[in-house]
Amino acid sequence: MPQDTEDEPELLASVAEQRSARVQAAEHGQRLDKALGAIAGEFSRSYLQQLIDGGAVQVNGQTVTKNAQKLKAFDLLTIDLQPTAQSQAFRPEAMDLALVYQDEDVFVVNKPAGLVVHPAPGHWSGTLLNGLLHLDPGLAAVPRAGIVHRLDKDTSGLMVVARNRLAMDALVQAIAARTMHRRYLAWGHKPWELARQRTVEAPIGRDPRNRLRMAVVDLAHASGKTAKTDFFFLANSLTACLVRCVLHTGRTHQIRVHMASLGHPLLGDAVYGGPPIEGLERQALHAYSLAFAQPKTGQLLSFEAQPPADLQNLLAQWGLSYNDLAL
Repeated sequence: MPQDTEDEPELLASVAEQRSARVQAAEHGQRLDKALGAIAGEFSRSYLQQLIDGGAVQVNGQTVTKNAQKLKAFDLLTIDLQPTAQSQAFRPEAMDLALVYQDEDVFVVNKPAGLVVHPAPGHWSGTLLNGLLHLDPGLAAVPRAGIVHRLDKDTSGLMVVARNRLAMDALVQAIAARTMHRRYLAWGHKPWELARQRTVEAPIGRDPRNRLRMAVVDLAHASGKTAKTDFFFLANSLTACLVRCVLHTGRTHQIRVHMASLGHPLLGDAVYGGPPIEGLERQALHAYSLAFAQPKTGQLLSFEAQPPADLQNLLAQWGLSYNDLAL
């Protein structure tokens, strides 16, 4: 799978700005790519090198494509600064968001599977953040557009978004103090044969054998963070299990990693060894319940969202419905 990196932003076709400057006497003999930093210092050197390679830089009116070309005092440099996908990431985009609740301080959103939460390499547009900025332009003044916690791209369910800095600080504190309650439904590979309630306390960090995924790690020998998840058995089929998950921490891929560590990787989760299931194009994980104190009033707000159709179909194959579950 091709990977985007911070050092290789996608170049867009339009020219946003043209800048020119003379090479100073003290810069005589300097490399072109280094000298450009004096007139476009807010851009990375790797990005400036891409502009040189792309023919966007001129020296004394002549296009130059060699990063290492040495300059002379008083040479005239001209650069066409082209926007990158990353530089345009925090832009409003019209989006049909499923709002479960809103007041002057928070939104509660039911995120569909397939929607990326925050712009990142490979997903600089079309994210939940872009949709939120369109929904409430005031979120441009709030860090990360008010996003205080995330769901993986292919995890569905409930998220809370802060609409102002006071609300954001309160929600971040609630997460740290573990007074925000987040509950999930997870469909795992193989029938559950463990205790009906099982707590996993196992640190999570980058998998040393595959940096694209996370793993349970030994903090004595690898970097990572403590992680704790409670699992409650709900139902078995001949080949799978359904559990309710309660997060005490919020590490990247926490439920997916802890379920895999128990020998029950999520159905459809190829990253952690879960088998594919017909009709399911993502890992079988849904954030069905969210509860927190309203940041300003302290009133307890509690929300529930039924699983979307793909996971409802899994339940139906087991002869169950969402309302049958003892949640």
